This record gives sequence, C-alpha cells and structure tokens, in this order.
Amino acid sequence: MTTWIVTTESEISQLVGLAQGQTVAVVVGNANVGGVDRVIRIATGDKPAEAMAPAVVAAVQAEGNDVVLVLNNPAGRSLAGAISAARNAPVLRGVRELAPGQATVGRFGGIVNESVEFDGPAVVLVSEGEELHGEVAEEEFDGDSFDVTVTAENVHEGAPVNLAAATRIVGVGRGFVNEEDLALARELADAIGAEVGCTRPLVEGHGWFDRDSYLGVSGHTVAPEVYIPVGVSGQIHHTAGIGGAQNIVVINNDETAAIFDMADYGIVGNLYQVLPQMVAELK
Repeated sequence: MTTWIVTTESEISQLVGLAQGQTVAVVVGNANVGGVDRVIRIATGDKPAEAMAPAVVAAVQAEGNDVVLVLNNPAGRSLAGAISAARNAPVLRGVRELAPGQATVGRFGGIVNESVEFDGPAVVLVSEGEELHGEVAEEEFDGDSFDVTVTAENVHEGAPVNLAAATRIVGVGRGFVNEEDLALARELADAIGAEVGCTRPLVEGHGWFDRDSYLGVSGHTVAPEVYIPVGVSGQIHHTAGIGGAQNIVVINNDETAAIFDMADYGIVGNLYQVLPQMVAELK
C-alpha cells in the first residue's frame, strides 16, 4: 500500500499522521517537506498550483488500496477534484480513522461517525498541521499543465492561520458588531499565544475572514488545549468542529446561548467590556 500526499505547503504533519505503508509526497511548488519516504516535485513556474492538475494526476499513480491525502486548502481542493475524476475515486473529508479500503468519517456535523468502504484508491482532504523536517530523496516531475495566464490578483491582507496545529484558539462570532472590533479578539490571542478562527457567517456573510479561518462542518475540525469562543451562539455547524477541545472558555452576553452547554468555564458579559479586562490581567 502506498499513501500519496499532495501538497502546496510544508505543514503536513496531519497528513503524515494518517499515512500508511510507503509515503510519497507530490509537492506542487517550492515547499520543503519531511516525514515521507520520497518526494516528487512539480515546478509551477509563473502558473498557479491549480493549473498543474494534469501533471499532478500523472504523478499520482494510485492503485489498489492506495490512499491520496490532499492538503485541504483552495489549491488542494481543486487538485483533489482532478485526481478523483481521473481515478474514479471517492473524495472524503472529516476522516477520523483510515485503513486499507475503509474509513471512519464524521457525519451530520460530527455528531455521529460513519464507517465507509471503498474499492480502489480514495482521495482524502486533510487539514494542515506542523512543518516536518528531514532529508528526503527527491525527483523532479515534468508534466503537462493547463495553459493559463494570471491577469490580476486580489489579495486579502492578513496573517496566515494554522488552526489545525494550534494549541490555543480564540473563536469569534456575530457578537462582534464591526470588523475593526476584531482587534479585541486578536489582542487576547496575542496575549495567550493563540490563533484566531471564526464562525461561518463571518466568512461567507461579512467577508471578514478567509475561508481557511472557518471553524465548523465545512471548515476546520480542531482539538486545541484551549478554545475561547467569543460572541459565538453555538450552532451545530460550528460546534461540530470544536468538540475535541480540552478546555472551552465561553464569553457571551446571552446566558441562554447554546455554546454554554459545551463550556468548562463561562463568562456572561459584554465582550466589549470583558476582553479588555482579560487582556489587561493577562499582561
């Protein structure tokens, strides 16, 4: 059995953790990776990683019970679709356990697990983890690409987020009235060495965060040591992604909010008053 890892980034510890048998990483671009047996590198030149889909499909020679683990980022999702179509393979996400020909997958917002079986290769989307180091044998792969030209870029300015590997996370919800108010949450995160994630409406409704910051059913499933949801109501599509947290500290002005059902500690109060006081005490 061979596990194929397809990535555009170096932070692949979560993918390596699921790997079985020989592990071959197909790296699209210049990222340095470790923790695998072999690296196949596909240069992108001046093209986006998505344009290299034909080369990736040719490089990933998955067969039998092989599994293709793909980093769950925008480029990865595009490449996963191309591999799935070419190999007639299912695409799985929310995988809890993986074995040859079968997987345990979280369903219905993570409230139940489903055992699925498949004949032939399967494609699995996996969140990033930490960067792994080590000397790995590497070879260049010269394959086809789509003929595309980048005519413009619209870059959202913001710090990169690695929620999957974070041990502390501050989650923000619709309790924040204005985008500039998010500075309060970021100050708290800085004070405790945490990453900042968010609920779905702040991504798809307000556009305040990139999709990779979304915690929940269609976003990241995380298990930090500490999770602090601020102004988060506790809808199932969000709580399904944070149930693995060891300690949950809720801050909300509505004492009846569903998120309190998951709380180890709770503060009923106005976030605009509570957060500055917490940051002051922490400093």
